[in-house]
Order: sequence, then structure tokens, then C-alpha cells
Amino acid sequence: MKIVFFGSPDSAVYSLRKIIEEGHRVELIITKPDMPAGRGKKLVSPPVKHFAQANNIPVYQPTKIRKDPVALEKLEEIDPDMNVVVAYGQIIPASIIYYPRYNSINLHFSLLPKYRGASPLHWSIMNGEKITGVTIFELNEKMDEGDILSMQELPILPGEYAHELEFRLAKIGSELLCKTIDQIDSIPHTKQNHSEATFAPLLKKEDGKLDWTKNAIEIDRKIRAFTPWPSAFSFFDQKRIKIIRGKTQDSKTYSHIPGEILDVNKTGIQVYCGQNSTYLIEELQPEGKKVMSAYAFSLGTQISQGNRFE
Repeated sequence: MKIVFFGSPDSAVYSLRKIIEEGHRVELIITKPDMPAGRGKKLVSPPVKHFAQANNIPVYQPTKIRKDPVALEKLEEIDPDMNVVVAYGQIIPASIIYYPRYNSINLHFSLLPKYRGASPLHWSIMNGEKITGVTIFELNEKMDEGDILSMQELPILPGEYAHELEFRLAKIGSELLCKTIDQIDSIPHTKQNHSEATFAPLLKKEDGKLDWTKNAIEIDRKIRAFTPWPSAFSFFDQKRIKIIRGKTQDSKTYSHIPGEILDVNKTGIQVYCGQNSTYLIEELQPEGKKVMSAYAFSLGTQISQGNRFE
């Protein structure tokens, strides 16, 4: 199968590598442009581009593919059998979607029609889902609404973080994707039930601010969903603190203020949450510093029982 691959992050590299291992010909990779990152705003390439360069595969990085005629011209030169899309990060125009003989197929990290959108696995964790999975569907001009070709369930493990779940979904997704490509001539198309659709909008940095009036279970879900990006955070002494890792605890304490610190010891910083619950912060990252244990942070900061996260 002659393929043009659309993808950008690490999770897309799993599928790209698997497609090549299965003997398909990836003639072109289309990925997002290099973006400035870090304090120095140095341009950083998407992981898919690094893979392409290491394997001598041509790469094209349109700023906005919907307004870029060159992308279609490149497809016309290659005349692929299929476009394969995995976390590309841009809306693809109809002229490109329907150009190949088998159109375009997309790997999505949820069980469609649930969690359509940009951040499905993160919202699955935040909403306390027990089961998620991957769906291979035929791309159309609407967001994640095309016919389903195949899907596979996967349990969300207790205490699992977004990057851990993403790794497992990327692995089983790459395998299911290749099976679907191999069976593309005979695989049935199933219409989605749009009345059952839910949505998973793109995460924004400001969404990561913790509300300590929520119970500890909700706090824990948010931290796991937002780690490592865009990060869950709170403020102490007017400085932003990223909360990296922790766990809920049983609590029999009452009459405290949400965000109040109940204890500081070698296990971490115990914080009072809504509904008489508590959360133990085990790892955090102070503004402008590296990730450290909560206890190490307490040794270098005037933080003690009775203090409060804003």
C-alpha cells in the first residue's frame, strides 16, 4: 500500500513505525511546523519529523494545510492509495481527504462516538472512565464523525497518568491500524450514532488550575490527566507550583479550609480538599525549578501545617 502519513507527536510515531515494518510504502509525511519552545524559544521539530529524517522519508510542514495548495500538489505527484492520519493536529480539507483511492483513515484515542475532539484520553481520565480504547474510522469533513472501521477496548488502570495511557493506546492503536489497512477491501463500515457523541476539547493551560473545594478524587483525576502537559497547578506564596504526582487519602478531619495544609512530612504535603477529603502531594515543580519531592520542597520553603494553597 502506498501511503501518505499525517501525524505529529510521539504517539503518532508508533503507528508510522508499525506501518513501515508491515511493508507499506510511506512516500510522504505531512506534519506540523517546527514550533518555538522553552525559555529560549528555540524551534523544535515534531517527533514524527525526527523519525522521517532518520529514515530518509520526505517531509512537508504546511502552516495551515487548508490554505496550502502545495500539499495537494504533492499528493497528486505521489498518487497514494491511502492517507493515514494519527494526531496530526490540523483540519484536513476535503480535496486531500478524498484524493486517494481508499480516501483517508484516522486513528482516534477513544471509543467513538464518545470523546470526539483533540484530547480524548485526558478527558476520559478526568471524567473517571474505567474503559477507553482506540477507533479507526474513515475521515470526512466533520470532526471525528466518519464511519467506524474497527475499534478495540482498553481498561484505564487505577492511578494511571495521561502519558502512561497514551503509550498503551498508541501501541494497540498501531497494531489495529495495520490490521485495518490490510483488510481495507473487505472491512465493513459502521455509521456512528451521533446522539451518543461526547466531546473532548483541547486542553488549555489555564484549565489546569486546581480547585481545592473539589473532592480529592476529582483533584487526583485532574492531576493525572494534565501531567505532563499542560500541567495541573496551584499557587503558594503567590508562586505557581505544578503538582506532578500524589494520591488521595482517607480523611476523618473536619472544619478545615480547602487548600489548607494538614501535615508536612517525608511522605509529602497533605492538603485538605472538599467534602472532607485529603490529597497527598508527593512530587511537584516550583516555578522556574526542576521537579522535586514535596518533602524536599518543604525543606527549602517556609511551608507548614496551617498554611494554605491559594
